Amino acid sequence: MTVKDTPEEWQVTATVTPFRGNKTSVRTDSVVMPDGTVVTRDYQVHPGSVGILALDDDGRVVVLRQYRHAVRQRLWEIPAGLLDVPGENPLHAAQRELYEEAHIKAGDWRVLTDVYTTPGGCDEAVRVFLARDLAEAEGDRFEVAEEEADMEVARVELSELVRGVLAGELHNNCLAVGVLALTAALAGDGADALRPADAPWPARPFTS
Repeated sequence: MTVKDTPEEWQVTATVTPFRGNKTSVRTDSVVMPDGTVVTRDYQVHPGSVGILALDDDGRVVVLRQYRHAVRQRLWEIPAGLLDVPGENPLHAAQRELYEEAHIKAGDWRVLTDVYTTPGGCDEAVRVFLARDLAEAEGDRFEVAEEEADMEVARVELSELVRGVLAGELHNNCLAVGVLALTAALAGDGADALRPADAPWPARPFTS
């Protein structure tokens, strides 16, 4: 048996979009089940995101502390952002987000992992990159607003972040997936064996 996710699409007989927001929308599909019955499925339509696990030469990860209103918590996260432009190259988006949120550039980029955040109710796909060979970005810092204006930036040991995830103290999806995936990679074939930064991403096809 090969344990691998595979594309599949059940017949949709009707679709409506009862809500459209600034970046996302909600869609209701009528889906034909294998036994022929038709059920409705509501889900959020999302443009996709990128996350960046930026690792410095001392084994520390660049993290941000930001208020998230939906969960009423201030969360520690890794830099991340939406794929605002349809078909946008995710690497370019990741480089932009790392600059905007942490004023950092990276000389080495790899794909750490690709995930669906909540496939039971949202089609958001996230590509988490590993960024190394870090340096301060040139020029002025990006001007932030709203929640990002109150954001903290820090560098924390990878092992401390893993401890926090397993202790139930850190809850951000991209941070948890990223630090655990990197720990597994380092214990296996190493970070250099990860996929290249331009590896195909069927969930969100992009141009080079």
